Amino acid sequence: MDLYDIVRILTDQKKELDKINIKTLCPRKEESQFELDSPLAQVVIGVRRSGKSMLCLKSLIQSGKKFGYVDFDDENLEGLGRSDLNTVLEAAYMVYGDFDYLFLDEAQNVDGWHLFVNRLLRQKMHIVLTGSNAKLLSSDLSTHLTGRYNEITLYPFSFEEYCIMKYLDPKDLSTKNQAFIKVAFDEYLRNGGFPETFNLKNRQGYVTSLMDAIIKKDIAKRFRIRYGDALRKMTNYLVDNFCQEVVYTTLADLFGFGSDHTAENYYSYLKQAFLLQGINKFSFKSAERIRGEKAYIVDVAFQSDRESTLTTENLGYRMENIVYIELLWRYKKENLDVFYYKDGYEIDFVVVDKTKILELIQVTYRMDTTKTRNRELGGLAKGSAQFKCNKLTLITLNERGQEMYNGSNIKKVTIVDWLLGNDLLD
Repeated sequence: MDLYDIVRILTDQKKELDKINIKTLCPRKEESQFELDSPLAQVVIGVRRSGKSMLCLKSLIQSGKKFGYVDFDDENLEGLGRSDLNTVLEAAYMVYGDFDYLFLDEAQNVDGWHLFVNRLLRQKMHIVLTGSNAKLLSSDLSTHLTGRYNEITLYPFSFEEYCIMKYLDPKDLSTKNQAFIKVAFDEYLRNGGFPETFNLKNRQGYVTSLMDAIIKKDIAKRFRIRYGDALRKMTNYLVDNFCQEVVYTTLADLFGFGSDHTAENYYSYLKQAFLLQGINKFSFKSAERIRGEKAYIVDVAFQSDRESTLTTENLGYRMENIVYIELLWRYKKENLDVFYYKDGYEIDFVVVDKTKILELIQVTYRMDTTKTRNRELGGLAKGSAQFKCNKLTLITLNERGQEMYNGSNIKKVTIVDWLLGNDLLD
């Protein structure tokens, strides 16, 4: 591509950049994870439209660093190859002047990007980059930038961030504020937390086009998918059946794949693009932990607003899904693992530090029948006895307090309190 064509494109991108008012952006907890003054590349990964670009821009602008910016997700830059990247750098200098920080948005769209980044790091350039495909990024990073990057995972808005965007103070326990927070949670439970959907009237159009972009750009194009229509149908099926175990033989039969292996590959691609998040079954035997994986969606918006969704509200599963994504966010930085357990009884989440079980968690929308109460409380009591774990948490829509069940002391907390950390104030 010609140098001056790239200059024109980067100039247009800079004009869009100059319109951003960082004061209107939601503060994200991940801002504290940046190490801008270190020699490490700062790598932000996550599903499309989760706010990766805004997070990076906010951190760079607030820090006062002088930086250049290139958005490789711009269709005008489609087709760039490794040989064009030095021309891109030259164009960036022409548009931004001198800089020591270079922000590369959706870097994995250009083959050979890692070699370019590695060279710039050797030249003491500070690099910030984003990407929407875990494997393409992580495999290249681990191979070519070993030990030279700081990886930050970003999800759509947490409920706490959602409240902040609604101008609600998560820690204000006044009756009025708590009433408004409950209304906000009802919205969040149904609409999810994608930042750009706050003021949209056509949410379905947005979510449908987002899923389409993930399937086409982040999966089908990159992995040269042979059965594109089958991939799309399988994606919709897994999203409709979120919080359930993934059975490859069932998927292969339903969608006409030649083998279970194809279904397994397609499922892994959906996880690599962050659309789905998997959870393994807990066992002290490593061979058993790789069987019976359950699939969650990265945001419940995909359940509510995509085109042709045929599922009911599934409010209990939605709550469970929200809790799992929150657990991933809370515990990744602490290097803790989250599993589920199923063997005669079920436990939604088992929090583990290596071989030590730290907490057992159940999630239920409501416990208005004896059967439900016995299932949820009984699962925690049995798990406590089996795994010698005394931290037992039951997350519900509106119950709180302590309850003894079969000799086990179980803490009941509302999901709003748990998500906002207000249960820690008890």
